[in-house]
Amino acid sequence: MSEKDNMNQTNHHYKNGQAGSETNQGINDFIGNDTAGSDALERLAQSFEVSAHRWELVVYPSLFAFIILASYGFYLIYSLTSDVSQLTKSVDRNMTVVADNMVHISNNLDQLSLNVGRMASNMQEVTVTMQTLYPMVNNLDSMLSNMDAMNRSLNVMTVTTSQLRDDIAQMNQNVSRPISFMNGFMPW
Repeated sequence: MSEKDNMNQTNHHYKNGQAGSETNQGINDFIGNDTAGSDALERLAQSFEVSAHRWELVVYPSLFAFIILASYGFYLIYSLTSDVSQLTKSVDRNMTVVADNMVHISNNLDQLSLNVGRMASNMQEVTVTMQTLYPMVNNLDSMLSNMDAMNRSLNVMTVTTSQLRDDIAQMNQNVSRPISFMNGFMPW
């Protein structure tokens, strides 16, 4: 009987509830009592031990390296989270300062907008004033010609005054000699 037939027969006995001494006989036949089977089993055990020893040489250092790498990875993740925590705190503080400054900037821009509005209304007044001054600028031409005529008249008056001065100086010469002669007769 082959081993496969033995197994089928054993399974058949188990299904029918006839597992008894025949089953034990089948197991004994399967395992066998001969030395060739025990030698094969012993060789299998030795090769398994050698293979297990080889795997121990590979697996234990690999497991140790994995533990070291996992520890280092944990350290990196921990340091990354602490750095990110510090970064968020710093950004939060800076954002608070920026938000406060933005409020001030907004207030300053509102004030600037009001000032620009006032300047615009002042520019409208300046425009109205300039439009009022435009006819005056046209009158400046006539004023300029009148000033030119006054300048010429003043030049004539200067010449006339100069001649009057010369005449008075000559008259002073003519009158001062006789009067200085008469001053000698006066007691004072």
